[in-house]
Amino acid sequence: MDLKQQFEASIEKAKGLPNQSNETLLELYGLYKQATVGDVEGDRPAGFDFRGAAKYDAWEKRRGMSTDDAMQAYIDLIDRLAEG
Repeated sequence: MDLKQQFEASIEKAKGLPNQSNETLLELYGLYKQATVGDVEGDRPAGFDFRGAAKYDAWEKRRGMSTDDAMQAYIDLIDRLAEG
């Protein structure tokens, strides 16, 4: 199974995991977006959009990470979460 297939399998595996902390969800979000879109673009949400700002920050933290590295980090995190 190549990296992209492993990544897609991990996305499906994530759907069956128990509820996770907001911190973990943001980490997964940042890795997913970096793997699927690349570096974040645009301005950080301002004002009272705390959720949007947190998601932006989680993605921004991954700036410069390659697609393959982001996919692998996502896979590894899902595997750790699945183990408990």
